[in-house]
Amino acid sequence: MTNQPAKQPAYRRIVLKLSGEVFGGRRASGLDGAVLRRVAKEIARAAALDAQLGIVIGGGNFFRGARNELAPIARTTGDDIGMLATAMNALAFRDFLRHAGLKAEALSAIEMPKIMDRFSVRRAEELFAQGATLIFAGGTGNPHFTTDTAAALRAAEIGADLLLKATNVDGVYSEDPSKNPKAKRFERLSYAQCLNKRLGVMDMTAFELCQSNKIPIIVFNLTQAGGIERAIAGEAIGTYVGG
Repeated sequence: MTNQPAKQPAYRRIVLKLSGEVFGGRRASGLDGAVLRRVAKEIARAAALDAQLGIVIGGGNFFRGARNELAPIARTTGDDIGMLATAMNALAFRDFLRHAGLKAEALSAIEMPKIMDRFSVRRAEELFAQGATLIFAGGTGNPHFTTDTAAALRAAEIGADLLLKATNVDGVYSEDPSKNPKAKRFERLSYAQCLNKRLGVMDMTAFELCQSNKIPIIVFNLTQAGGIERAIAGEAIGTYVGG
């Protein structure tokens, strides 16, 4: 019986975008330890491919500024709360990644020196050189920007080869597949096709950042085991969006 050859990464540096709601499990709220443990193990397997991985996590399992319904809270304040929520997720997930055997560090777009270092490209490069998996917290550090935009911005800043967007469906569809079971799933799309079809892969600012920096996007289903590893190895999974 011959050993299977180890997979090789098709992409060397990747930014993975996770929604905060994923960490909340079925409730989409708070932290579900079983979910964090499962995703951490998935990332540990992917990191074994000798790829450098940066992770951006939303904060929607705690608070989403854009959906704030508490009238006295201003939009900018709501976004500040949301950015702090991403830092809470980053700290929790950092420790789950460490428990899974990875050297993991969290970097924040917002000054909070007691609990994590400030993000800079220089600091990220130092940590990547040490073999660390990184979590980029605090969004962009500014209100009125989504964590999709933060993921695209970090991908551009660190020269990522790929942006992976984890969702609860297996790619990009012509319509919402939960509402129309006959919706068509796309295996491959150009940036122009996404714009023309208004498919909403990411918010417009994030999408334009990826397009202008020629960073391909793969949208895939996080609930399917091995998806991160397969995408980094270059296997066909989800929907590929690129030039």
